[in-house]
Amino acid sequence: MPADNSGGTFRLACVQVNAGDDVAANLAAACDFARQAREAGAQLIAFPENVGFMAPDGQGVREAARPEAEHPGLAAFTALAREIEAWLLIGSLAITTDDPEGRVANRSFLVDAGGEIKATYDKIHMFDVSLAGGEDYRESAIFRPGGEAVVAESPFGMLGMTICYDLRFPHLYRRLAKGGAEIIAVPSAFTQATGRAHWYTLLRARAIETGAFVFAPAQCGSHPRGRRTFGHSLIVDPWGAVLAEAGEQPGVISAEIDLAACARARAQVPSLTHDRDITGP
Repeated sequence: MPADNSGGTFRLACVQVNAGDDVAANLAAACDFARQAREAGAQLIAFPENVGFMAPDGQGVREAARPEAEHPGLAAFTALAREIEAWLLIGSLAITTDDPEGRVANRSFLVDAGGEIKATYDKIHMFDVSLAGGEDYRESAIFRPGGEAVVAESPFGMLGMTICYDLRFPHLYRRLAKGGAEIIAVPSAFTQATGRAHWYTLLRARAIETGAFVFAPAQCGSHPRGRRTFGHSLIVDPWGAVLAEAGEQPGVISAEIDLAACARARAQVPSLTHDRDITGP
C-alpha cells in the first residue's frame, strides 16, 4: 500500500541491526526487518549507520566502498522500497569519492516508495576520539567529511538528515529546525561506553531544543575486531518524551507520529525565534 500521510500522521519505524563484514547477510537481515515493519503499518522505515557493512578496520571500509551506481546496498534498498511501497531512510553506506587521500563518504539516503533517491547527506562530524578502556576511533582517516546540512521534503513532513556523532553538535540541529525540519534522523553506531553515558540525554535534548521528532535507528551488539555498539534505538517526540525504544538485540520499533505536536511544542517554548546576536569571548 502506498504511503498516505493524510491528517499529518504516519507510522515511523526504526530497524535495529547487528551488522558485520558479510554484506549480503547484513542486507538480508535489514530488509527482512523492514518487511516486518511495513506489514505492521510503517510508512517511513529507517536503518542505522553502516547498515550494510561494519568493517574491522579502515582498509576494509575502503575496499567495500562503491560508487552509488554500483553499490549493492543502494540497489538492495531501492528495490526494497519498490517492493514494499514505503519510504526508506538508509542510515549510511560507504560511497567512493574523488578524495585525493582515498577517503570515502559516509552517506545517508532518503528513498521514496518508488525506489527513487530523494536526498543524500554526507556525515559532517568525524568521530576522532580515544575512550577509556583503549577504544580508539579515527573516522577522519577513512571518511571525507561532508559540508552541507540537508532538509528534505517528504510526504511525512520536512526531514532533517544527520548521522551518529553529529548528535553532539547542537548548532547543526538548530540549523535544520530553522530550515523547516519537523522530523530529524540520527542513524547511529554509538559505542557502548558513550551510549550508556549520553545516548538518551543527547537525543531528548536535540528533540526538545528543536521542537522536532527525533528518530535514531542504531547498531547493536558485537562487531568485527571487538567493537560493541549500544543499540537502544529511540523515537522521541518534540517535548522530549520517548515514544519507542529498542533493547540490545536486533529488531524493529515503531510509533505513530503526529506532526501537529511540533507546532504545539514550538508555540509553548518558541526558542527557535529567540536567538540574539552576541559578542565574545
